[in-house]
Amino acid sequence: MEYIFDDVLEIKNGKNQKAVENPEGQYPIYGSGGIMGYANDYICEADTVIIGRKGSINNPIFVAEPFWNVDTAFGLSARREILLPQYLFYFCRKYDFEKLNKTVTIPSLTKSDLLKIKIDLPSKEEQQNVVNKLTKIEKVIDFRRKELSALDDLIKARFVELFGDPLSNSLGLETKPMTEVCEIIDGDRGKNYPTADEFTDEGYCLFLNAKNVTASGFNFDTCMFVSKEKDEVLRKGKLSRGDVVLTTRGTLGNLAFYTDDIPFEHVRINSGMVILRMKHEVVNEVYFIEQFKMQLADIKEKIASGSAQPQLPISTMNKIQILIPDIEIQKQFAEFVHQVDKSKVVVQKALSETQMLFDSLMQKYFG
Repeated sequence: MEYIFDDVLEIKNGKNQKAVENPEGQYPIYGSGGIMGYANDYICEADTVIIGRKGSINNPIFVAEPFWNVDTAFGLSARREILLPQYLFYFCRKYDFEKLNKTVTIPSLTKSDLLKIKIDLPSKEEQQNVVNKLTKIEKVIDFRRKELSALDDLIKARFVELFGDPLSNSLGLETKPMTEVCEIIDGDRGKNYPTADEFTDEGYCLFLNAKNVTASGFNFDTCMFVSKEKDEVLRKGKLSRGDVVLTTRGTLGNLAFYTDDIPFEHVRINSGMVILRMKHEVVNEVYFIEQFKMQLADIKEKIASGSAQPQLPISTMNKIQILIPDIEIQKQFAEFVHQVDKSKVVVQKALSETQMLFDSLMQKYFG
């Protein structure tokens, strides 16, 4: 049966946190992005859904304890005789609140617009069945993610066992500046750089964008291509097998390894990346990638520059010190990573399949 929010829930406005903020308070203070502090009092009861009033309006949060919400967040409290709080939460996760935004600057929602939202409600028993199914699947998703995290931790532990802490160089290994262990190659940023109308969804040469180089390597869900003619007039920035791509602008430090398994023969980097071409007698690519990832937080804090858009210029890469152990031990470590990666592929496949099941059920139940 169809209802509107005004029939099935109460919306509680948030209030300024300064009047009640107390680091030793027992009640969390929530904004649309999560906990902002603690208070001695609360506005919303347990099992309430938070929706941002300004800013992050499409990121519902379920809070299972009493809390104080700030004035940029609404608290949606279900009338439990007709609507289960967890069912409301799943509905809000699927609903596109952006379509209610009427501003052109900071996204905003009004209480009156929220109260007009339509929601189909089955019986409470059926709501509970839906919640049980979705909760069970999310627990499996969470378990798979923890498995992937544990495999990453295994690689880090093995690295430290063999080579020590790369930040402190706890084993006193020889070090070299990054610029001495690999050739650093910029893309072609000159007059021949592709214009927007020269990119196509299919083509001769894959032109990498920010979405293609992620924290976990290459992702090719969204690809742009340039023609063979455009590829041939560009001078620098084309990958060879065995190269490592590093993002150096905006999102810093994502690495991807261009192995023989990558299904694109012609690939170029964009202006926010560089190519790292390793000196194989000095450093192994897999070893370098894993060490760099362990150093990344420190690199961002101490080396990366640029306030408006963080950057990692080639000139500053000379400050990044790379541990240089025996190349044969590096290769042994790389083989260990290869074996762990096989396990990660299996877990990632299971995670993706479970996520697809969850998404399909969310579509089925909430449209």
